[in-house]
Amino acid sequence: MTRKDKRQADELRPVSLVPGYQRHPAGSVLASFGNTRVLCAVSVETGVPRWMKEQNVPGGWITAEYQMLPSSTAQRTEREVTRGKLSGRSAEIQRLVGRSLRAVVDLSKLPGLTLHVDCDVIDADGGTRCASITGASVALQLAAAKLLKDGLITENPIIAQVAAVSVGLIDGKPLLDLCYEEDSAADVDMNIVMTNAGRYVEIQGSGEEATFSDADLKKMLALARRGLEGVFALQSAVAGQAQ
Repeated sequence: MTRKDKRQADELRPVSLVPGYQRHPAGSVLASFGNTRVLCAVSVETGVPRWMKEQNVPGGWITAEYQMLPSSTAQRTEREVTRGKLSGRSAEIQRLVGRSLRAVVDLSKLPGLTLHVDCDVIDADGGTRCASITGASVALQLAAAKLLKDGLITENPIIAQVAAVSVGLIDGKPLLDLCYEEDSAADVDMNIVMTNAGRYVEIQGSGEEATFSDADLKKMLALARRGLEGVFALQSAVAGQAQ
């Protein structure tokens, strides 16, 4: 099949990570996958959640919030705060972002601190959760460097990089990094979250009125792994230059 943007099946959309996009957070990155753009920011708070105090859990915590700005889609989306309730989709995505980041951080090296990671979708064209995780990982590295510099922590808590990408099957053909049009038409779509050590953090996948085989799964995982190699290289370059 011919993709709308003329990409090859195994080709990512143009990916960019702009560090220091905001002045006030400890770390911030504007992450772009094609026309999808997500602002990822890390803010630091002294103190930890009540449950950690009550259970005498040492170290610190990382939590994430995700939202789509009203004008991020073709038709304006009402703010969830206006509706007075977080959508199931947003709740699921922000839990995924939080899990993904905690998987690559030694929380014991963040004593008494909570890192709030905010992912705000500016423009949505598919893969917003993947862009959120990818950008937030770099923002977290920048925040950790600042905490070290300011003497708020004594050791770097970052264990590894983490990034994510979407894959899918359309007409039986595996494709990498689906835009919205492709995602909407996919027989199977997946989101793969992985560390730069090649270990999976999470695999989300389902058939849309379709099924997929072991062979299909292997092809999609291999496609995601190859695509993420370039993303990890970009993350390393951006974080290194910004620190």
